[in-house]
Amino acid sequence: QVMLVERGGGLVQPGGSLGLSCEVSGLTASSRVLGWFRQAPGKEREFVATIGETIDRAGGNTLYSVSVKGRFTITRDNAKNTVYLQMNNLKPEDTAVYYCAAGRHFSHDDSHYFHWGQGTQVTVSS
Repeated sequence: QVMLVERGGGLVQPGGSLGLSCEVSGLTASSRVLGWFRQAPGKEREFVATIGETIDRAGGNTLYSVSVKGRFTITRDNAKNTVYLQMNNLKPEDTAVYYCAAGRHFSHDDSHYFHWGQGTQVTVSS
């Protein structure tokens, strides 16, 4: 059974930082594209970042949404079957439930991802 478990959400003040992790089990993470998406209340789920598959321990091509580029960093550790999202200079508009996902195609389109985590809440507020 494939499972993705996100950790690290919470409450942070504007301008602060937060790190998320997503541990993947039931499949070999190195052979999958791993992405982060988010959904704010009353809004559709949107793409945040994705990192391509790689045979190396880390690395892979990365892609970010315009709204987070330069503030968020996605990385992976294949030895740990884990993908990370480091979020810096957080803004209130980053408040959302963050989901990690695994897929086969390097894309911002969520229809290319077929395994999803349960999500973790990130709230940016003073």
